[in-house]
Amino acid sequence: MLAVDTNLVVRYLTGDHPEQSAKAKAVIDETNVFVGTTVLLETEWVLRSAYGFPASQLAGALRAFAGLPRITLEAPGAVAVALDWMAAGMDFADALHLAAAEGCDAFVTFDHRLGTLGRRLGSIPVRMP
Repeated sequence: MLAVDTNLVVRYLTGDHPEQSAKAKAVIDETNVFVGTTVLLETEWVLRSAYGFPASQLAGALRAFAGLPRITLEAPGAVAVALDWMAAGMDFADALHLAAAEGCDAFVTFDHRLGTLGRRLGSIPVRMP
């Protein structure tokens, strides 16, 4: 199994660089690949900030990518939940933070938007300090 960096995932999903995209496609389609949560987080950020992908398109693209037969995610359950929450309006990074906190007594934040969405969507209490 090979672990991949963000740039391979971005090239795979965008196809924007013919040579690198072809190489990324070969690695990802022909090899068992491990994708760390931080790689998905950075991929979402790059596609949103540099490529202008909207959250709904990002959620679908990342979900399809994560479902490829040779992909193994570091935290598949947390990523699946975070993608659902992102599709419902939560920032992906915030959604990952909250999903990773499952099993804790509460998630504490100064972020009012995260607090509101987290209380509506999350399964653990979200509170302000």
